[in-house]
Amino acid sequence: MRLCNSLKWWKTSLLDFPPGLRYDYMKTHPSEKMHLAVVACGERLEETVTMLRSAIIFSIKPLQFHIFAEDQLHKSFKDILDDFPYEGKVNYTLYPITFPTESAAEWKKLFKPCASQRLFLPLILKNVDSLLYVDTDILFLRPVDDIWSFLRKFNSSQIAAMAPEHEEPRIGWYNRFARHPFYGVTGINSGVMLMNMTRIRRKYFKNDMTTVRLQWGEILMPLLKKYKLNITWGDQDLLNIMFFHNPESLYVFPCQWNYRPDHCIYGSNCKEAEEEGIFILHGNRGVYHDDKQPTFRAVYEAIKNYSFGDDLVHSLLQPLELELQKTMHTYCGRVYKVFIKQLRKSIRDLYDRRSKGR
Repeated sequence: MRLCNSLKWWKTSLLDFPPGLRYDYMKTHPSEKMHLAVVACGERLEETVTMLRSAIIFSIKPLQFHIFAEDQLHKSFKDILDDFPYEGKVNYTLYPITFPTESAAEWKKLFKPCASQRLFLPLILKNVDSLLYVDTDILFLRPVDDIWSFLRKFNSSQIAAMAPEHEEPRIGWYNRFARHPFYGVTGINSGVMLMNMTRIRRKYFKNDMTTVRLQWGEILMPLLKKYKLNITWGDQDLLNIMFFHNPESLYVFPCQWNYRPDHCIYGSNCKEAEEEGIFILHGNRGVYHDDKQPTFRAVYEAIKNYSFGDDLVHSLLQPLELELQKTMHTYCGRVYKVFIKQLRKSIRDLYDRRSKGR
């Protein structure tokens, strides 16, 4: 484990292989890592740790966590993470929250404290080739390896992957209320963002501020200055503006990879999740911590309370299904089976891999 307060960089090789080869590859190439980044400020310690637990439970290849947190959270993170039974599967690095000196105050107050830190990850993690950024309120219900594999699907122009903000335009926010350009029909949600950061650092972006194309580090502050009075969701809005002007650079993955309350509170509108289950759960709007969406809270509590090494069927899946059945009075509860469909398969696949590895 490493604790980084001076922003030291290192290089790593990031290759990917077809799903059928993943398990064998991990056994013979244990040094390959998937890089996962998160930004935690304020009261987000528990939520972040729960997200990290969900990543650890099912993932196959080793994980490298890049945790950007306020200084007062570093010791708590270290105490908790050092106590995890990683079995050589995980390493982490803690970083301070870091913004450009001349504009730090402006970036810190954008949307939520520290949220815009994600915009600077390609500039801070200079030697990391590819990275999965997630919000603290994310839960992985299948291996991180599977979303990481989207990197192989990028064409030569694509630099990042995100999911749409909405599936149903009639309830979309951007297409009804935005006062700035946005990607596609309903915009994109940046809570789960897969990045080829080498490509991001090299790209020159089209924009509506100058006829000259600008690199990532050059475009952020001008964008903020132009649109700061017109944006509501901070850095996510800036990303929408950037990909509006550079749509060829974005790979869009289905809603089941970033499933939020909006996908079920007005009736189910994520068809992929209905068919295959939820792959990544995104509990935005604080739904893990109140009683408004008990289905989301039940999944969060189940993973938070799971003890590493316990039987996943008896200690996680079965108790969770009982809790979810109690939520059928809500719109999301009516489709509670989509919350455990993939989870059940992930558990079965995990035990299959373990039996093959004996």
